[in-house]
Amino acid sequence: MFLTLMGTVVIAGIVGYAAERTGFTRNGYLPSIIICVGGAFLFYFVRIMFGIGFAAPGINAILSSIGALIIVPFHWRR
Repeated sequence: MFLTLMGTVVIAGIVGYAAERTGFTRNGYLPSIIICVGGAFLFYFVRIMFGIGFAAPGINAILSSIGALIIVPFHWRR
């Protein structure tokens, strides 16, 4: 379980960096990585508590990171 958590953090960091590098977001590298890691943590713990998720933990990390990048910045923009 600990390795799954660490893998989730690594995958979320890579997704945050890649999203900023490709121009998908314009938050800055560190904020994008923090948003992705936070979304991945949230989804990881939801999966542990309720069993909601996809088959592979890597797919969960990628989709939750992308979802967090879409939801969080748009929520705070005017």
